[in-house]
Amino acid sequence: MNRINLKLQETKKILSIYFSAGYPKLNDTVKIIEDLEKNGVDMIEIGLPFSDPLADGPTIQESSTQALHNGMTTQVLFDQLKDIRKTVTIPLVIMGYYNPMLQFGMENFCQQCAEIGIDGLIIPDLPVDVYADEYKTTFEKYGLKNIFLITPQTSDERIRFIDSVSDGFIYMVSSASVTGSQSGFGSVQEEYFKRIADMNLKNSQIIGFGISNKETFNQATQFAKGAIIGSAFIKNLTDNGVGSIGGFVKAIR
Repeated sequence: MNRINLKLQETKKILSIYFSAGYPKLNDTVKIIEDLEKNGVDMIEIGLPFSDPLADGPTIQESSTQALHNGMTTQVLFDQLKDIRKTVTIPLVIMGYYNPMLQFGMENFCQQCAEIGIDGLIIPDLPVDVYADEYKTTFEKYGLKNIFLITPQTSDERIRFIDSVSDGFIYMVSSASVTGSQSGFGSVQEEYFKRIADMNLKNSQIIGFGISNKETFNQATQFAKGAIIGSAFIKNLTDNGVGSIGGFVKAIR
């Protein structure tokens, strides 16, 4: 069974961390992944840097730009991760944009993901209809889960379609804005979280965007299986370096 599905079967709430591959330094990628697992993170989203990241706020954009300047490319990332499964057992997801994957060749990209032990992909700008028509069989061939995003504006009909073609979790965007930390969730967001929970979807939901600390993690996971922290973690790397990972994770848990 795919590591994502196994993790979702566990009773505890999932803490997933996102970071940009190749940031702060080009060769920090593997150490960050290993340190996150050692400190109790349940799943990791590895950001594949792209020059035009539509869904990302300034913190992630800046880290992505720096990673590109450092020399990060799709092939460099695959080379860095070729032995990752010798030391890391938790689910690993690559989050990236459609264009670089298309340039690399979607089947080639999926094959390389499978060979190094990637469990799933998040491609914010790949429409679910295109995935269902053109790529679903390729993903299934290589044992990869494709994770789709929903927002407060996504219709119930669309959510149910996404649920029907998914076999992992649904990435529930907390608001219609780009990524970035916030101090807490208001009543409108909580109503949205509850509305989705009440739909009784077959796939678990993990909430992202705006989660930065223990308070927002606990607030989000009242209604969902887990939560994703990205911008706050990257800011911590920027301010305190790779050596600060343990303290950051312990403050959330």
